[in-house]
Amino acid sequence: MNPELQATLANLPDRPGVYLLKDAKGQVVYVGKAQSLRQRVRSYWQKQAQGPFEGHRIRAAIDRIEDVEVTEVDSVSEALLLEANLIKRFKPRFNVRLKDDKSYPYIKVTLADDFPRIERTRKLPADGSRYFGPYASASSVDEAMNLVRRLFPFRTCTIEIKDGVRALPRPCLLYHIKRCQGPCIEAISKAAYRRDIAQIELFLEGRAEALVDGLRHEMATASEQQLYERAAVLRDKVRSIERTMESQKMAAFARTELDLAALARKDDQAAVQLFVVRNGKMVGRDVFFLDALRDVPDDEVLRSFLEQYYAAATSVPREVLVPRALADVASLETFLSAKRGSGVRVHTPQRGEKRELLELASRNAAEALAREAARWLADEGKTLVALEELADALGLSDPPLRIECYDISNFQGRESVGSMVVFEEGRPRTGEYRRFRIRTVEGANDVASHQEVLRRRFRRAKDGEEGNEEERRWAMPDLVIVDGGKPQVNAAKEVLDELGLHELPVAGLAKEREELFLPGVPEPVVLPATSPALYLVQRLRDEAHRFAITYHRNLRNKRTVRSAFDDLPGVGPKRRRDLLRVFGSAKRVREAPVEQIAAVPGIGRALAERIKTHLEA
Repeated sequence: MNPELQATLANLPDRPGVYLLKDAKGQVVYVGKAQSLRQRVRSYWQKQAQGPFEGHRIRAAIDRIEDVEVTEVDSVSEALLLEANLIKRFKPRFNVRLKDDKSYPYIKVTLADDFPRIERTRKLPADGSRYFGPYASASSVDEAMNLVRRLFPFRTCTIEIKDGVRALPRPCLLYHIKRCQGPCIEAISKAAYRRDIAQIELFLEGRAEALVDGLRHEMATASEQQLYERAAVLRDKVRSIERTMESQKMAAFARTELDLAALARKDDQAAVQLFVVRNGKMVGRDVFFLDALRDVPDDEVLRSFLEQYYAAATSVPREVLVPRALADVASLETFLSAKRGSGVRVHTPQRGEKRELLELASRNAAEALAREAARWLADEGKTLVALEELADALGLSDPPLRIECYDISNFQGRESVGSMVVFEEGRPRTGEYRRFRIRTVEGANDVASHQEVLRRRFRRAKDGEEGNEEERRWAMPDLVIVDGGKPQVNAAKEVLDELGLHELPVAGLAKEREELFLPGVPEPVVLPATSPALYLVQRLRDEAHRFAITYHRNLRNKRTVRSAFDDLPGVGPKRRRDLLRVFGSAKRVREAPVEQIAAVPGIGRALAERIKTHLEA
């Protein structure tokens, strides 16, 4: 630790605030908040430090810290807001971060205008406007605005319109198709237009029931005054809102004002599905994607999301539901309550409709994360960048257009199998995947198993330029990746040299810290946490693991069935198939009474008793 850092740590204030940990280049690697800056920051340099990032993260970060910058505030709530803004600004490697290259979009109602407009924006200046959001994407905003536009015509032009002044000699087409009330030609008064804007605000707040009650009252008044055309317009509007409410109601279980946040994780990526429920109806559902190192605990990822989301949110509900308990939830509730102006509760339901809705949100988050991965792989621009980054990191002369990745799977050394998956130009070539049943290796020996698989694969190597489809399937790759660290990659290199493939690049990907190992190179290659190249090799590794473990499980299940039934007295292949067709597994046959076994065609009671005795032995 340098003397300047020692002096800084010795003089930290015992007050709430935010701290920035910086490396030798002055880059911010972590932003944190604390009730006591003195206690929290100094704890990182103490033995067995238990700060907001632990394990490999704290070792990796603290070793490179050269400076600490702190900002004092008056409360933890202020610290939360400042922390969220600084994370957005500096994008530190070791923080959980919303994927927020610019900022999230909002719906803006320009209340400072005589005739307000409703528009999409990413900025929140203090200009007298009202904002709703944030939304996860521009498409989410557009969907909400299109719904509002169908229910309530509002002006979309940017011309200046003042009350009592005709702005245009003729209205535009939107007026004629009843998508705008025509304030530019004084077809509607400022007061009437403002009433419609107030109704839009109620709808965006999720208070559709209050809106419908008000419209029904207006409809009744118009009918009493024999303004039947006006009453019919209001009636149609009420019906449209009720249809919208009914479709939302179908998806909601709760009967209160709440938000639900559910989490899904995959490698260094995370997705949070947010359900917004108001008055028992689902008025919003959005997915937010985050960068979160894999050894960050789930509760910390979820808490960081809530802090960053609500720091920018324009409304806070009475209740926030999360799938697991969060650390120091009291300070989070204090922060949310201060933003709302009344009490907010953050908790985890254990049963009932709210728990069911959380489970639904969790499934949605997992599916969204899978879709994001698929979209990423389908994006030619991203995969090209990933391949170029990977080539630079590994010292390859050209991007590796064809990559093969290998994994080994076994259970206590039994049914050991290997898998080979192929990606071309960043996309999986499932027709060229291969699986290998390990023949020559006894027990759980990943190194030797990798060597057997690579020998068998590269003895069949072809140039892939000519010949039949089978030759194409065994074409030479531009890069070989094996699942593992130094032992695995050195063993792989030994096999390739043995087969004369000295120039074929090979690397090992270690699961624990996502490091790439090269043969003969002592230090690993560490790709940035947000690197497209890292995302690509993680996809390769995960696909190889999935393919290997699926094959292994199939073999293990078959072996379990064979070992239970092979030696059954008087039971041949046909009777074995009949038993499995009726009971599904050897375990269920073992648990069934003799009478049920005897009822299987061709078995009978005497044979059933022998089978039962044999299986229970």
